[in-house]
Amino acid sequence: MPPHDPNLTEIYIAHARRKRLYGGLILAVFVALMAAGFHTADARNAGGFLAGLHRIFDFPAEIFSEALAKWRALPGRMWGALPALIETLNVAAVSIVIGGLGAMLLAVLSTPGLAPWPRLVPLFRRLMDILRALPEIVTALVLIYLLGGGPVAGMVAITLHGFGALGKLFAEVAENADLRPVEGLQSTGATWVQRIWFGVIPQVAPNWSSYALLRFEINIRASAILGFVGAGGIGYDLKTALQWGAGRYDSVVAIFALLFLTIVVVDTVSDRARNRLVRGGKLAEGRI
Repeated sequence: MPPHDPNLTEIYIAHARRKRLYGGLILAVFVALMAAGFHTADARNAGGFLAGLHRIFDFPAEIFSEALAKWRALPGRMWGALPALIETLNVAAVSIVIGGLGAMLLAVLSTPGLAPWPRLVPLFRRLMDILRALPEIVTALVLIYLLGGGPVAGMVAITLHGFGALGKLFAEVAENADLRPVEGLQSTGATWVQRIWFGVIPQVAPNWSSYALLRFEINIRASAILGFVGAGGIGYDLKTALQWGAGRYDSVVAIFALLFLTIVVVDTVSDRARNRLVRGGKLAEGRI
């Protein structure tokens, strides 16, 4: 056993003290920034946040009290909002199909070892970064200005964001793919498309499908939110009901309930599907 070196102990203690010092400084800076940010936001807020905090539940109470008084009309209101919900689901579904296909292509083009043009890998990666950095609501506002209001603008905005968001996730999965099947196919004279289709897709399909299902859930929420800026769907009906104010609050509750139930059902079904896909992918890898 080597003799104990007191210098190592002193070095370790000094290192630990520096870590605690740096951690304390970072925490102090974080707290100071949070306090300054809250003070600035509160100063810009009409009336002040703390001054109006005790009234935070007044508006929800007004909405739900009216809905309770008109509870018999809620099923009819929910049925009336069903076409708008179907429009929202259609936007989310079309966005995930087009966005998923584009993300698959961008993922392969930006993965070293799989890309047909290795020098362009950084270019495709930066393109995904740009698409992912643009919020859907900003893109939707620009498209609504150019194309007019409606679900098409929302669908395009969600699809463009999906190119970047899904493309990044797909690329991370593709980077972990085994390249031996690709090399074997290349040795037989297979084309690039054939190498990707038969050598890569079978490996990444379970995880890609899982991410696509997760993205579909996100697209439903995004489509509902974009309705507030004129992109159609159930979000537009919710905005209209809120703008009408008292007398239409039963419609607000009915739309919220319908949207909540839809998201719960979609989340439950997609969670089970993702678990089966990932479990099946792990079993397939074990057999390989």
